[in-house]
Amino acid sequence: MWLPFIGLIIGIILGLLTEIRIPEEYSNYLSIAVLAAFDTLFGGIRAYLQNIYDEKVFVSGFFFNIMLAASLAFLGVHLGVDLYLAAVFAFGVRLFQNIAVIRRLILTKWSTNKEKVEKN
Repeated sequence: MWLPFIGLIIGIILGLLTEIRIPEEYSNYLSIAVLAAFDTLFGGIRAYLQNIYDEKVFVSGFFFNIMLAASLAFLGVHLGVDLYLAAVFAFGVRLFQNIAVIRRLILTKWSTNKEKVEKN
């Protein structure tokens, strides 16, 4: 479970400590990769809260989602079609669904714990 959080913290620290600038022609690729990474991160958190988390599934999904999203953006650039918008839509919908489920799971656990405390 700690793998997603450790990766997020390392990424934030590296981003703050370096002066790396991404060329404008790669901005679509990077934005899609970041969206795919967030989708996988929140999917991992959701799986952990549902007690079905598997580290192999998380890591493979992380890299597969990023490669799939970047490939769609690359193909779209070469075809002259904004295919990256399909990835934005797909990952965006999944991201919001995962966040909604995480919120419901946390609220359910919180209310269950609150009821247990009130009974005692």
